[in-house]
Amino acid sequence: MTYFISDTHFYHKNIIKYCNRPFTSIEEMNSVLINNWNRVVSHEDIIYVIGDFMMGGKTEFIDLIFRLHGNIKFILGSHDKVLQKLNLLELKKNLLYKDRLDRIDIFQDRIVEIYIQKQHITLCHYAMRVWPKSHYNSWLLYGHSHNRLPDWGKSYDVGVDSNNFTPISFNKIKSIMGKKDNNFNFINKRR
Repeated sequence: MTYFISDTHFYHKNIIKYCNRPFTSIEEMNSVLINNWNRVVSHEDIIYVIGDFMMGGKTEFIDLIFRLHGNIKFILGSHDKVLQKLNLLELKKNLLYKDRLDRIDIFQDRIVEIYIQKQHITLCHYAMRVWPKSHYNSWLLYGHSHNRLPDWGKSYDVGVDSNNFTPISFNKIKSIMGKKDNNFNFINKRR
């Protein structure tokens, strides 16, 4: 199974206030986010984190990746300084980290295109009005807006503030997209 999530903001105290999250501390928020993640994501699943994973440094990052299930693929957001600086190859030399870090990827591109079940999906931390292959009704999965943007074609906010602080599966997104309007620039090939 493949899952998506954005804007977890682990260890970010001010996000609780900024987004009116229902937590009294970063410890409570981190605990709920980790429990929700591990409740739905297995060790074998793939999960794309579409930006703003955490605040903090290498120690906090390593703590989190050992506690979270899945093969984690990171796309950089606006608060991912530790991911930008992290040298996975260097960390993998430490045998304590190697097995877990082999299941981690960090994309350096800010826009990533993937296919799942022949569905073209663009992943970007930021919402866009058009994206690669949007004229073919491709999907855009994004974060950053914390559930504050109106619906726009086949795009969807996978941020935790939009999804009960839980990763969302490809199958659930497929169901949601099936009910959404076509992209405004959709070229219907059947005409």
